[in-house]
Amino acid sequence: MKHSMDVQFEQEVEQLIKDIRQHYGYDFNGYARASVYRRVKRFLANNHLQTIPELREQVFSDSFFFEGFLQEITVNVTEMFRDPAFFLSLRQNVLPMLSTYPFIKIWDAGCSTGEELFSLAILLKEEGLLDRTKIYATDINQKVLKQAKEGIFSASNIASYTSGYYASGGKQEFASYYVSNYGSLKFDSSLIKNVVFYPHNLATDSTFNEFHLILCRNVLIYFNRELQERVFTLFDDSLVDLGYLALGKKETLAMSGIFSRYAFVDKENRIHRKTG
Repeated sequence: MKHSMDVQFEQEVEQLIKDIRQHYGYDFNGYARASVYRRVKRFLANNHLQTIPELREQVFSDSFFFEGFLQEITVNVTEMFRDPAFFLSLRQNVLPMLSTYPFIKIWDAGCSTGEELFSLAILLKEEGLLDRTKIYATDINQKVLKQAKEGIFSASNIASYTSGYYASGGKQEFASYYVSNYGSLKFDSSLIKNVVFYPHNLATDSTFNEFHLILCRNVLIYFNRELQERVFTLFDDSLVDLGYLALGKKETLAMSGIFSRYAFVDKENRIHRKTG
């Protein structure tokens, strides 16, 4: 049985979510509640706030503060060449098929701070496809979109980035893609010359193009089943016939209404192809 203080906290968070949608247009209704409550509690502690009313006052009076709150709630955990086997599979099983198109359109949905985006761009460059590819990099959070556009990442992760690159079939010296400066890595801006950075809310926004490949990895695990189904339908509407959909390892189409129209290209790495 829940403690009365826990019930009050959850009720106050629910009202906060409702009011944020009305005030800012961000819809968190479909986010998994256990994750939301946990993240709100952590945000309160990190910002030395005691109650939800204190949080509300800051959220609705200070848009800069709200951006920080948004960044906590929407989850931005990413790294370059995360799960190298996925990128190797993408290189071997998907890019050769995409190469048959005269022009390629890719959607990196929930691109966060851009590590996955630059990883993808490097693969495309090495396979000779970057110049004829348009990538739409979207996220609900405009602050992380700005970070992604800058292409600056911490040098503290360079060992894992480098090993991930080579494990994913890297063909060059990884250091040729960036310059190191004062603990940061600045990646070559030519990698994202054909990238459109675009604020997009998977919970409320609609399709905006047709794509040959959609990547949305480790985003849907934070959504409830209803919102997941909405997003799967959105992706289905956004993919060309025989297009590819890449999900995170803990995400599945199995219970989705679109499942029958997709076949696995790589079951282990959650790469699907639209078959009908």
